[in-house]
Amino acid sequence: MSGGSMTGEPIEADWLEELEAEVDDELELDETDQTLGEEAEGQLYEHYRIVADAGQGLLRVDKFLAIHMTRTTRSRIQQAAEAGYIFANGQPVRSNYRVKPLDVITLQLRRPRREIEIIPEDIPLNIVYEDDHLLVVNKPAGLVVHPGHGNYTGTLLNALAYYLKDDPLYDPSDPRLGLVHRIDKDTSGLLVIAKRAEAKAHLNKQFFDKTTHRSYRALVWGRFKEPRGTIVGNIGRDERDRLQMAVYPEDSERGKHAVTHYEVLEELAYVSWIECRLETGRTHQIRAHMKHIGHTLFADERYGGDKILWGNQFSRYKQFVSNCLKICPRQALHAKTLGFEHPATGEWMVFDSELPEDLSTLLDRWRTYAAQVDEQ
Repeated sequence: MSGGSMTGEPIEADWLEELEAEVDDELELDETDQTLGEEAEGQLYEHYRIVADAGQGLLRVDKFLAIHMTRTTRSRIQQAAEAGYIFANGQPVRSNYRVKPLDVITLQLRRPRREIEIIPEDIPLNIVYEDDHLLVVNKPAGLVVHPGHGNYTGTLLNALAYYLKDDPLYDPSDPRLGLVHRIDKDTSGLLVIAKRAEAKAHLNKQFFDKTTHRSYRALVWGRFKEPRGTIVGNIGRDERDRLQMAVYPEDSERGKHAVTHYEVLEELAYVSWIECRLETGRTHQIRAHMKHIGHTLFADERYGGDKILWGNQFSRYKQFVSNCLKICPRQALHAKTLGFEHPATGEWMVFDSELPEDLSTLLDRWRTYAAQVDEQ
């Protein structure tokens, strides 16, 4: 038997999910996390606590926590243990420590938990659909969806807090409401937001059961051998560059299961315009999967797509690519369609969004260039 219980204030499942997400963020070191500050040196703060059940069988602590902290990975928990952040009954333990009945397991980090207040901000929203239960927005590139390290204001949640400020049933700080899924800051496209707890629970189940429809459009480097395909591979933090995600074998303990289907819509000289359909929704899933098969997203600086990966080194071509990168200085990725069952009516709803101007212009430039290449 394997289990555990939280101590202290009762934490409902959705609150626990938000706590785990914060812990996950804490372990994802980025540039702003490298220096912890002198005042925090040597001091640890409890971020997570769980007490093993009386019937708990002997189980490695990394596996025990991976079972309960579903939003982080076992490899990341192991990294925390090796860094001295995992404790059993007040003593630091390594990954191979065996959890026993009634053990108190805690995760302690070098900075206190930040209680994020969602401040209403008058940020324009492109609302595609809205009713009493939910709304669908078309997020522009550059807008962060959720407050986090270095982005505590100016996010989509701040904009929603302002837009729904007169709705007495919407509390922006209540994790039972709001974002159902997320897309990267520099990815544009459709997101569904729940205005009521029942709606979020229903939509969450659809995403978990993989019954939603999500398709993206992307401009990627290179030409494909086959017009369509499926990429299956675990996605987890890249151990060499923790700001990237990497793809690992399906049977690996690293990363989480991820599946991306793709279809080539157009071949444009040295790039391809493709559709991607997601079965899962992992961090950087399309970006990591496409790089893994040799087709990095155009202009994706994080994954090396802001360099010439296909084509020649002639000055004219290099200047053309440079101009394209100025037109679209972010990964060429757009969440174009979104389909789900309405949580109240049961109606199947599908939403489609126009390409943003930067992607539309970029695509036109490549079409013109490809036509010139074909004429030569």
